[in-house]
Amino acid sequence: MQIALPSPSYPLTLSQSRPLRYGVFFYLYVMQGIPAGFYLTALANYFTGKGVSPDVVGSFIAVIGLPWAFQFIWGPLIDRFQGSAMGRRKPWVVGSQLMTVLASCVLLFVGDPIAQVSTLGWLFCLRSVFAAIQDASVDAMAITVIPEDERGRVNAFMRAGYLVGTGIGAAVFATILRDYGFHSAALLQILFLLTGVVLMVFIREQPGDRLLPLFSEGIPQDRMRINQSKAVASTHIDHDFKWLFSELFRGLFARQSMLLFGAILLAYVSNALFLRAYNHHLIDELGWADTDVSVLTGTYGMLAATAVALIGGSLADRFGARRLLIVVMGIVAVYLISFNVLSASWVQRDVARTGLVVLYFMDPAVSAAAMPVLMAICRKGVEGSQFTTYMAFVNLSDVAGTYFAGSALLHFTAPTIGLFGGCLAVVAMATALLTLRHYRKT
Repeated sequence: MQIALPSPSYPLTLSQSRPLRYGVFFYLYVMQGIPAGFYLTALANYFTGKGVSPDVVGSFIAVIGLPWAFQFIWGPLIDRFQGSAMGRRKPWVVGSQLMTVLASCVLLFVGDPIAQVSTLGWLFCLRSVFAAIQDASVDAMAITVIPEDERGRVNAFMRAGYLVGTGIGAAVFATILRDYGFHSAALLQILFLLTGVVLMVFIREQPGDRLLPLFSEGIPQDRMRINQSKAVASTHIDHDFKWLFSELFRGLFARQSMLLFGAILLAYVSNALFLRAYNHHLIDELGWADTDVSVLTGTYGMLAATAVALIGGSLADRFGARRLLIVVMGIVAVYLISFNVLSASWVQRDVARTGLVVLYFMDPAVSAAAMPVLMAICRKGVEGSQFTTYMAFVNLSDVAGTYFAGSALLHFTAPTIGLFGGCLAVVAMATALLTLRHYRKT
């Protein structure tokens, strides 16, 4: 039996349809955000509400984030092996999605999440291994098929999708945890992730790519002509691992790259650091229910964050991502410092609620400007690997911020941690500003 190849005008082809690119990458990031919202917000707040120590919660999050620290390994592998008839990146995306679903099934064997926090963390870590590969392959696909003049807006849609996913993971799964228990929440997550696998089966990167692998040796003449034309048109060159890793490290450790990415990473960490500390303060110090915090984050916070991400993407394309990055970092710094100086007013529920919603859209504001900047400094030939590495550490910053906040809460108050985060944001803004000015002159 042969799988028929649709015509080159097949409508679900990423390289041929702008609306499809926006929709697919948005949804793929929703599928990445749902598990993050589940464990970073819903489960973390659930554990806090049940009296689990903040350092234990921080360690739980850190264990889950371990695979992201090594995500740079997957980029060169994805760049090296991309000769499938299904397309350059799609086999990696679909394969890693499927493995993520299978690894998530192991969570169903946890009997009591409160008593088995450590075990649960390592099982989530197993899932994160395949999630990291999925994230790397999706980013590689994005940088391959997104035209340069769309990068700001599509990146905004990608970050918005991630935020919508984390909103769903926070609000929906917090409610499921409270009303139906951990196993129901884990099963629902698996069903959500399966929809991403089904979607990608029907998506093609380029005209002539197969939807599924060919299971017979015979190749119809029209398929051969399409594949031949693709081979002629393609400028892709297969490089060995030595070349790939050499170029990747040159790109990552170039002075401009290190300074800019270091500044961007500081901005992300400053936000994540205060977010965990503030959530803990609301639940443990002010007596909020953990579900109230999670649901507020996943509803009003998510809606505000999504709007900011989409508007920010358009502004980045229109006025320049570099200029926008400096402005956004300044806003983050001013917010963190001023809101924590006024921490005495947090006892007023409206003030505390507004502060949480505002805090939640700092991340997408940074992303809208930072992602096009990072794409622009990626080294030719290893763009996918380099950008994937950047995104790995951006994702890891959420985990790192949560971990360090958990440890810091044993010794410092949330406002003190927030002020420290504000200082980090000031350093980030100054570093980015000086770097961009210096390299604009050279």
